[in-house]
Amino acid sequence: MIQRTTLDNGIRVLSEKVPGCHSISLGVWVNNGSRHEPAELSGISHFIEHMLFKGTDRRSAQAIAREVDSVGGLLNAFTSREYSCYFVKILAEKLPMAVDLLGDLICHSRFDLDDIEKERRVILQEIAMIEDNPEESIHDQFSNSFWAGHPLGMPVIGTRSTVADIDRQQMLNFMNERYVANNFCVVAAGNLDHEELVTLVEQALSAVPESGVEQKDVVPVVTRKIEVAQRDLEQTHICLGVEGLPQNHVDRYGIYLLNTILGGNMSSRLFQTVREDLGLAYSVYSYHHNHSDSGAFIVYAGTSSEGAPLVTRTILEELARLRHEAVSYEELQSAKDYLNGGMLLSMESMDNRMTRLAKNELFLRDVGISLDESRAMIDAVTVELVQHLADSLFVNETLNLQLVGQVERSDFPDVDLQLE
Repeated sequence: MIQRTTLDNGIRVLSEKVPGCHSISLGVWVNNGSRHEPAELSGISHFIEHMLFKGTDRRSAQAIAREVDSVGGLLNAFTSREYSCYFVKILAEKLPMAVDLLGDLICHSRFDLDDIEKERRVILQEIAMIEDNPEESIHDQFSNSFWAGHPLGMPVIGTRSTVADIDRQQMLNFMNERYVANNFCVVAAGNLDHEELVTLVEQALSAVPESGVEQKDVVPVVTRKIEVAQRDLEQTHICLGVEGLPQNHVDRYGIYLLNTILGGNMSSRLFQTVREDLGLAYSVYSYHHNHSDSGAFIVYAGTSSEGAPLVTRTILEELARLRHEAVSYEELQSAKDYLNGGMLLSMESMDNRMTRLAKNELFLRDVGISLDESRAMIDAVTVELVQHLADSLFVNETLNLQLVGQVERSDFPDVDLQLE
């Protein structure tokens, strides 16, 4: 059973009771991510996330880790482009401790100057690690080009220069602006009582500032561009994308199925063509990267420098084929079975239940979509809708191609980079 309560200060509390489960997954979600940062503070949300684990007025960093470890729990956090999440997986009877701990981290972290400098060095090493991994960094490169000049295009982790300059007062000011009650959503799934959770949250997050003025996000404009970054690598990494749909779009289930058919699993067209038939890549896949007001449909492949032009042309051919040839009923049904099956299997995890509940709240607001409703929406998608989405989204006007490796721009003439 799913229950929802809004506290007097605007914090939303949601829970899904799963009887018979021994655990609870609890997350404090904050409507704050890298898209809410000014350019000169790029990476500050991620920096703040790190600092909330470095000690509070009541707990040292070591005590924080020991408290969760001592009961076999898991404490972690992440920052994305539109939200930050602090979460803990714990035995059901330890819920009071978990809520108190998360509340302490969020409301009473010290932001010690020595800890800030130490964590700055850690994050700079994290940036270096990402830069050394082109299979990861090319996705940031794509976003930076695709949403050029918009905060969505900036890396969540920030840049070397911005991370080097962020100071303590800027972090505190940013938290006072963004970590306000109407940006908070506390979500739990497992064997719990909703009213107990509400009472615990009221106590633990009582110091969260009252809601401020809600800021309107600026909708990004996409950029068509073809860029080659030459690096001495064994592989050439390809990231090709077009404009997608926002998170709450009425046709979102259609694009999930379109993605599954194109490159979402091992039986997808790209996997079977590029890897199985041509033998040109070990890793090739597609995904739909959606935000509250925008999206991108992206294909990635890693191949040899010699094979990169053919792989790129093959990707474009598969996109064009989806525009001009309707998928078969059998292929669509297989994709539906894959999504429905994966969704059902994911419900065995309390972490997945908690995340699903949180994202429904964050992106759909008061419109919570049940599992049965999601399955019905998947089943309702038609062959015609899939082709319509392919025809309207797979277009030259928003085509963006990023390549990293030992290749030349001349290897990819514009005449070959067209969706016919």
